Order: sequence, then C-alpha cells, then structure tokens
Amino acid sequence: MIMANIDDYNAKIREISAIPEQDATEPTIPVDVYLQEAENLYQWSLMDAAQLAPVGITAETISDLPARAGALREAQSVWFKDYNSQLEAQREWSEQSPLAFELRDDLVHTFRYAFRNDTSLSARVAEIADGSSNSDMIQDLNDLSVLGKNNSAPLLAIGFDMGNLDVAAETSDRMAELLATANGEKSVKNETKIIRDKAFTYLKQLVDEIRAAGKYVFWKNEKRLKGYRSDYLRQKNRNTGSAEETPETDNQQD
Repeated sequence: MIMANIDDYNAKIREISAIPEQDATEPTIPVDVYLQEAENLYQWSLMDAAQLAPVGITAETISDLPARAGALREAQSVWFKDYNSQLEAQREWSEQSPLAFELRDDLVHTFRYAFRNDTSLSARVAEIADGSSNSDMIQDLNDLSVLGKNNSAPLLAIGFDMGNLDVAAETSDRMAELLATANGEKSVKNETKIIRDKAFTYLKQLVDEIRAAGKYVFWKNEKRLKGYRSDYLRQKNRNTGSAEETPETDNQQD
C-alpha cells in the first residue's frame, strides 16, 4: 500500500531520530535527485530480489526503500519551509532595520531636548542611547516607549505625538521576532535541518546496502549492474573527466 509522505515520516521518525547527530550527514547530491534514484533503485532491485536474497537483501528489505524515501521527502519539505522563512526574515530585516534605527535615533534626539532640564531623565536617555547593536536598538525602542509614557508632560510641551511611543513598542516587538527568525540557524542548529540530515542518512544506509549487494551479485552482468549505479554521479564524473565512480560521500550542495 502506498503511503503519504507524512505517514512515512511518522512511521519512521523514531528510527530517524535515533541516529546520533554526529553520524548524520548532509545530502551528498540534490535531495530531489537522490529521492528519484532511490525510487528507481526500488523498482530495479525488486526485480532481482531472488538473486539478492542469498546475500541478505530480501524483498522485505527492498520494500523499506519507499517508506524511507517518503520520510526524507517530508523532512526535506519541512526543513525547506523553515529555511525559506529564515531567508525571508533576513530580507525583511535588511529592509526594516534601517527604519527602526532611524526611529530610535529620532526618539533619542527628541527626548534629549524634552528632558534637557531634568538631570535624572537626561541621564536615563544617555544610558538608553549607549550601544548601537541590533539588540540594543530593539531594547532601546521599548525603553524609550516606557520612559516617554511615564514622563509625558515635557514631551507634550514640545508638541510630541505620543502615538509614536506605541509605534516604538510595536516596532521593538516586531523587530525582536524578525531578528530571532533571521538569526535562528546562526546561533543554534536548526532542528528541522538535523532531522532532514538524519532522514537522508537513514535512506542512504539502505541505498548503499542494496547498491553494494547488486554490484557484488551482478559484477559480470552489465545489463543488471547498471541499475545499482548512480546516474547522477556517473554524469558528474563524465563532466569532470573522472574515470571511476565518485564516492557518494563527495560534498555537494543540496
């Protein structure tokens, strides 16, 4: 029975998660290509099940390929969604952060003038203005909002629009969330990427076993042997002029 990718994922997630993180490898060839090769290998090796069984590759073993492939397909989709979300957040940050910094600077400028005759408030503004990092800006906007609302009289006296304080607080919240998303994988390993890499490793373990068995059994039968080789790697080697099949551990962007 054919299962949906999410069902394959749910059925295999325990085995996938059990793979030690240090043993998980990033995809060595494009994931969509590898998945298609795994599907092709399933169809090809299933026809050779009787010949492969004596060396430990049974029909039952081969039949696990589609489920592992489905689990990887789902894991790849989940990770790719998160990855794109991070890229989008980085793009939005590059567009919106200059405006947020400008708002912070405008508020600091206004507060310095409004509170110029109050030593305590002036010192507080100077303290807030100290620092220029992204996290400083986010905190400064919220601090300025609170400070302004608690000391509205001097601001109203110079015609300041108090609505800007709500804008500052809202901007602080929005930029904090955006920065967290944009920097997600820079500070901690993305869990969905780790699962994707483990799912690839889980599929690759079986693909490697079946290919090795097929190459062993059919080493004198080129007609059947060709189905146990990677078309992608063979084409890659042809393009680079390599005489032998490149090991599948070669680094390749996914």
